[in-house]
This record gives sequence, C-alpha cells and structure tokens, in this order.
Amino acid sequence: MVDVIGGPSLPQERKLVTSIPGPKSQELLARKNAAVAAGVGVALPVSIVAAGGGVMVDADGNSLIDLGSGIAVTGVGNSAPAVVEAVTAQVQQFTHTCFTVTPYEGYVQVAEKLNELTPGDHEKRSALFNSGAEAVENAIKIARHYTKKNGVVVFDHAYHGRTNLTMGMTAKNMPYKDGFGPFAPEITRVATSYPYRDGLTGAEAAEVALTQIEKQVGAANLAAIIIEPIQGEGGFIAPAEGFLPALQEWATANGVVFILDEVQTGFARTGDLFAANHEGVVPDLVTTAKGIAGGLPLSAVTGRAEIMDSAHAGGLGGTYTGSPISCAAALATIETYEKENLAARASEIGAIITEFFTELQKTDDRIGDIRGRGAMMAVEFVESGSMKPAAALTGAIAKHAANEGVILLTCGTYGNVVRFLPPLSISDELLREGLQIVADALKANA
Repeated sequence: MVDVIGGPSLPQERKLVTSIPGPKSQELLARKNAAVAAGVGVALPVSIVAAGGGVMVDADGNSLIDLGSGIAVTGVGNSAPAVVEAVTAQVQQFTHTCFTVTPYEGYVQVAEKLNELTPGDHEKRSALFNSGAEAVENAIKIARHYTKKNGVVVFDHAYHGRTNLTMGMTAKNMPYKDGFGPFAPEITRVATSYPYRDGLTGAEAAEVALTQIEKQVGAANLAAIIIEPIQGEGGFIAPAEGFLPALQEWATANGVVFILDEVQTGFARTGDLFAANHEGVVPDLVTTAKGIAGGLPLSAVTGRAEIMDSAHAGGLGGTYTGSPISCAAALATIETYEKENLAARASEIGAIITEFFTELQKTDDRIGDIRGRGAMMAVEFVESGSMKPAAALTGAIAKHAANEGVILLTCGTYGNVVRFLPPLSISDELLREGLQIVADALKANA
C-alpha cells in the first residue's frame, strides 16, 4: 500500500510509476479471481486505495484521472469533506435501527429535501431504498397499485437495472440479460428519440412511440411509462426537444403514471439539479440514486402525494432502506451541490468537452456524434465515411486511455460510445489532460 491521504487533499495530477495494472493491482486481481464470482467483472483492474477531486490513486502509487465518478456517483468528489464529516458523526451515534421498526430524523429530512427539490410544485411524498434498480422496481409497484393496471412501457436502448423486473425493462442483452430469463411480463418496448440515427424531430419521434403504445398496449391497460431523460447505458442518448413533453402530455391525458428515471441524470449532473428541468417536464414519479449520497448506497422514489400514498402500510420498505448513515451522507451531499453551485460547474465541464471534440471532429469523421448535457457527455464513434458503429475503435480508445492513466467508461447498445462522467470537483487542467489522452488514442488507432 502506498502512503496517501484520501479526499481532495490528494495531489491533483496524473502520475504513472508502473504499467497499468501494476504488480500490486495484479496481485489483488488474482485474489479477486479466486474469491469473487466470475460474473462480477471489472472494467479496469487497478486496486484503488484513495480518491478525491479528479483523481484516483492505486496500490502501486499510480494517480489516475477519473472521468467516470464510479458511474456518476461521486459528483461532489470522492471523500468530500462534508460527506466524511456527516458520516463519521452518524456512525458515532448509531448505525442502524431499520426505519420501519424505529424511525429517525435523517430519513425524514432526506424525504423533505427530495420533495422540495424534485421537479414540480405539487404536494409530494418520498420513499427511500438502496439502489437505482430497487427504486425503479418500487416506482413500478406504486404505479400499478395506484392505477390498478399492469402494463409498463419502456424504450429502445433503455437501462433500468439488473434485478428480474428491471432486466426485463433493460434493452441491452449482453451483459445484462443473456441467460437470466424468463423476465417479468407486461413490459412493452417502443421506439425512442435518437436524433443522430433517426433524424426525427421530438414531435415526430413521439408520434411513432405513442402510436406503438396505443396499438400494442392501449391506455386502458397501461400503468406507467418510464424513461431516462438522457439514456445512460444505452449511449447517453438525449432525445430531441419536445419528445419528453409529448410523452408526459399523453400520459396525463390517459391516466398513465409518467415516471422519469433520473438515477444517472439526477443531482446536478446535466447542468441542472434534475434533467427534467431542461424542458420543464414534471413527472408523476421520479427515481433517484447514484449521485444522491456521495458514494453511499441510497435511492429514492419521489412523486405526487396521491400516487405515493396509495400503497398500503408495509407495502414499501426494507431492512436497510434509508440507512441512517446514507441519509447523513445524502444531506451533506445535497448541501454541497447547492452551496458550491455544482450544476453550473457541470455546465462548464460540458462546454469544455463539447468544444474539444467539436474541434477534433473537423479533422476526424470517425467522431460521429457529440451529445449530452453538462457533465454527462458522450462521443459516438463510427467507421470513417459512414454511420456504422465502430465498437472495436471504441474499445481500443478505452484501453489506450487506461494504459495512460485515464479511467474512461464506454456504453451504447452498439458498444461504440465513450461517456464522460467526471466528478464535478475536477479541475479544468485535469479534464483537458484526460481529453487530450482520448484524442491521442484516436490518433494512435487511425
């Protein structure tokens, strides 16, 4: 182990002292292979011992630029001081009671904050859970209980989780669904808005989707429509303007619960506290997780009081849901987003990424599309002179970046998208250095 101090006090620099992965990381990987189920894969086999700001430090002393934030979790930075302080204080008081046995104020405070901050000024209620998938499952439970209907509509390229119900809702087969069926019934998938590939306006794409819904399901059978305002694992697909409002309008007119899955887009990631706010969309229910608690496991469903209150007492909950430690972290995390105006910082990050790749695109037509919002940006790579997905190139770019000390995540149904999810605490200098290494990787794979 190297002698480092975690959190933002870490030197904010990329530094390589061994190859990636180094010998100590390889040691841990061998132990992992012997002790951990093979189905639990890793994207980059480095053994992290400290992280903060925009870097992660491994056991060999390498300092890597973090462009992933643990998949959009550590928006306020890893080991953020306010979060560390709040968690430490809570652990010293008590670690667990189970809120459904003996409640505590932290859970109520988080619910109050979510009711205040999520889109819409209607009366709301919240329920807390452990993971994004668990929040999505509970949102569907609540919608079905409220409407007394069973049907659920999801979209092409969607990702909602790895549980049985959410696997059925997720579009991508490998690695999420293959061999794990049968899946839950009453799920219908319809076309989404994918401006780069379908060329449709938001209104046109919505007409296609809503026609499918009416023909294949029917409003009388439909409990909920659920969609990510920007699709995550599916490729950071931002729908054309007007698509989401049209879906919401149809759902409201037809007694269908409209659910926004803001698990990845929520909490300042897209340049607003919630992605719904970019078009003034007000969902009936919204699911949150990832960036909510600075790295501790917590998720939530927040929505209209009459819908949320429709479930009977005891119908929602769980042993660890709304852990007091996670609630303490969430309150400190949300305060940090607000106090440090991190939504504005996300917009600054997005502008840097967009400008960088727009300039690069002028001389390299393999950069097919640059998209996203705020610090949730992506580049879709294609074969030169075409729109054919370039999955092999994308994989090579990620590998090159890893070798050079940059943590970079890929995504997309076609495996040809690099996504940028840096901590909102990253410096411009570190961000630009990381982007340049991606550009170098692209050049190296010409």
